[in-house]
Amino acid sequence: MALASGPARRALVRPARLGLGDCGAPARGAYEWGVRSTRKPEPRPLNRVYDIPGLEPITYAGKMHFMPGLARPVFPPWDPGWTHPKFRRPTPVHEQPLYKDRVCYVFHQRCRLLEGVKQALWLTKAKLIEGLPEKVLSLVSDPKNYIENQDERVLNVISHARLWHSTEDTPKREAYCPVIVDSLIQLCKSQILKHPSLTRRIYAKNYTFSTTWNRESFLLQVCGPSGARLNSKDPLPAIASREEVEATKNHILEAFYPISPTIDLQECNVYDVEDNTGFQEGYPYPYPHTLYFLETANLRPHRFRPDQLRAKMILFAFGNALVQARRLYGNHTKVLEQPVVVQSVGTDGRVFQFLVLQLNTTDLASNDGIKNLVWVDSDQLLYQHFWCRPVIKKKVVVEPVGPTGFQPETFRKFLALYLHGAV
Repeated sequence: MALASGPARRALVRPARLGLGDCGAPARGAYEWGVRSTRKPEPRPLNRVYDIPGLEPITYAGKMHFMPGLARPVFPPWDPGWTHPKFRRPTPVHEQPLYKDRVCYVFHQRCRLLEGVKQALWLTKAKLIEGLPEKVLSLVSDPKNYIENQDERVLNVISHARLWHSTEDTPKREAYCPVIVDSLIQLCKSQILKHPSLTRRIYAKNYTFSTTWNRESFLLQVCGPSGARLNSKDPLPAIASREEVEATKNHILEAFYPISPTIDLQECNVYDVEDNTGFQEGYPYPYPHTLYFLETANLRPHRFRPDQLRAKMILFAFGNALVQARRLYGNHTKVLEQPVVVQSVGTDGRVFQFLVLQLNTTDLASNDGIKNLVWVDSDQLLYQHFWCRPVIKKKVVVEPVGPTGFQPETFRKFLALYLHGAV
């Protein structure tokens, strides 16, 4: 008979202690397997020099090398005579030249308003009107403003951005969204032969502006880069009549208590209250025409929701209009004799948001009096989906490569906003 090992003999003699069913492995306690403790060792005490009044610490500074039993010397910080950019210490906030005791609430590109459009209307003292103005819709419905082979050329623009422009199998949003907008603007520029006044415009990118205003007890500011902007030598005409502007006195701004109106805005004590248009003095295209906002974030948590994107469009359009109004009429708060109109377009490459803002007053401190006007046309699909690869079922092409659910009416509104003021 073959000899059995110690654990095996114990398992045969005492089968009740088997811990793995019928496998025959003996059961053991946790400490029999040599489990170690997860407690980390205490860190070594720092070799510090304790300042005891009346006693001078004995250090190894004179020895020029480490010696056990002697305290570690403390030397003053070395001054090389110049400052390395990597190790430059920032100036404390309260010592900066633009520091102010009053807090300013700043809205920038990445701010997401919790209440969306409702909160943006309160901050800008504006009244919301659903849909585009009649002047713009008349340009949409007029066939004289259409481009030759318009629908086919728009489909080619979509295919160029989503399929032909990139070598990837499925291009990401940050790649195709700017291409779609730039190509649609180039398509709109083809109307210069019909409307020569379109040559009095220019398309600018990466400009930075800032403006500040008082709203009740809050000091608000919109600043930073605001995407691309279409500038013009001529201002846009007023949309609402004087009677419609006077009727806004009866409008009551919607409140959202207990939420603070400045929620999600950045609190800042270092700011400049001077208005900055983003362009030098004497720029030949001083009037803002249309702002373009691109939502190019690939990750869903980083994207703006449609309501938040529309709120950003309202605030930046309002900021550009306010800077323009102060440049024309001064910094005095009053009702404008000639309102300032600024348009805005926001998109993620598939869904478009259209906005027209008319600044009627720069008296924004109280809720009484004349309000500004905002027309918004929300969630306009240019196309439903784009197939980068054909969908094949049972060797039959069910969905070919290309866009599905194309909506030509969306580009007509895009074109109408571009032609507004030139037709």
